[in-house]
Amino acid sequence: MKNFKTISLMFPLYKDRRTVKKMIFKSLKVLKKIKKKHEIIIVDDGCPENSGDYAKKLSKNIPSVKVIFHKKNLGYGAALKTGMKNCKYDWIFQIDGDAEYDVNDLPRLIKSSHNSDLVITYRYKRKYNTARIIISVVYNMLLRILFNTNFRDVSTGSRLFKRSILKKVKLTTNSPFVGAELAIKSRSCGFRVNEIGIHTYPRTFGTGSSVGLKNIMLTIRDMLILFFKINLKN
Repeated sequence: MKNFKTISLMFPLYKDRRTVKKMIFKSLKVLKKIKKKHEIIIVDDGCPENSGDYAKKLSKNIPSVKVIFHKKNLGYGAALKTGMKNCKYDWIFQIDGDAEYDVNDLPRLIKSSHNSDLVITYRYKRKYNTARIIISVVYNMLLRILFNTNFRDVSTGSRLFKRSILKKVKLTTNSPFVGAELAIKSRSCGFRVNEIGIHTYPRTFGTGSSVGLKNIMLTIRDMLILFFKINLKN
């Protein structure tokens, strides 16, 4: 952890009111363990459950926690971009707000960052319904074919990267394609990308919005836009 001096932990919220408290206090606990200067950035993406207000109430006496609000729902990618823009420390650990991914994986990601600029994660086992597994497998297969990558599972919502990457990598999508866009563009710009395996804990309430038809169509659109943009340059 010698290359780590400061870190921002960031997560978006939409239909995640049930997990807000867990995410805030688990995040604070793991950040305290790594003993680095830190902050927690939370983005309420027009949450219909007022998750951001709840997060603000829970953290009112915790100066290291900052809650940012979108007046209306702008999309997963937009929420992540807002969070990244408001992170001020050297490294950014981005994780989803529904507790599907474990913040306790952070020390492992930090160890893997020794020779990396971006550490992405892949799921050891997909513990989801059949439809979601198929969507994930097809999505990752298309990404490997279209962008000639060897990423195993670029659709996970847990990653660690140097904030300085964002000076060269300009993210444009507001859809769930944002994670793939970050990995593909980072590699294209010559940044070192590493992968590690993680366990996941699928939500036991509601359904994730990223696998809804609207977000699937937006993701396909943004994937094709980037594909043609890259190929037109070549």
